[in-house]
Amino acid sequence: MENATYIALSRLDTQDRAMSVVANNIANGSTAGFKAEHTLFSDYLVHQTGNNTAPGGEIEAYTQDRATYQNHAQGEFQQTGNPLDIAIGGDGFFQIKTSEGTRLSRSGRFERMSDGTITDESANPLLGQDNQPIRIDPADKTITIASDGTISTESGIAGKIGIVTPQDANQLHAEGSKLFRADTKTTPLETPHLMQGAIESSNVQMMTEMTHMLDIQRNFQFLSQFVDSESTRQQDAISKIVQTQA
Repeated sequence: MENATYIALSRLDTQDRAMSVVANNIANGSTAGFKAEHTLFSDYLVHQTGNNTAPGGEIEAYTQDRATYQNHAQGEFQQTGNPLDIAIGGDGFFQIKTSEGTRLSRSGRFERMSDGTITDESANPLLGQDNQPIRIDPADKTITIASDGTISTESGIAGKIGIVTPQDANQLHAEGSKLFRADTKTTPLETPHLMQGAIESSNVQMMTEMTHMLDIQRNFQFLSQFVDSESTRQQDAISKIVQTQA
């Protein structure tokens, strides 16, 4: 197999990866707090040596998958009227206690369990400023959440939501569609801006993602046809060599 085919295959591999990322973005276009992901590719240059190198062929450029990163731009706010739906304005993440440890999230869909614990949709507790699960008296009916995260009921202050920021947002690793694992230090946000009765929508731009998907499909089809034609060309060349030597 010639180098041209190897180069095409390297680009096919990255196009396949790009398609997976775009498809995941589109699938989560309506997921609260979801952050769109993007791929980063680069050329891997191989310098050719020898006296028989074809003109213009001194360098071969293979494509390599460098990274997948999140777009942390804020999504639009959607009013719900649910007192336990909370949107974060600007920077910051909720802290969620999971079986794997503390995770960060921008998804503000919360609910109250029978014992009064505030949890996300997967029953993972929401943590307060003291890094402990927030609990509200099950008998309390009225829940008010101030912009700084203070939760109050008719019984008084029930706690304060702990909003944190990571030292390096590029060190956040998505776990599913709503949680992030922080591989860097997080610090409490001194002046968070929370909105009760609203959620942050996904920041996926559906038209952009659909257009990107079509571009990837076209590139994939072109590269596939190139690989097929190269295979046919090589087979024809081998057949002619065999016929000449027979």
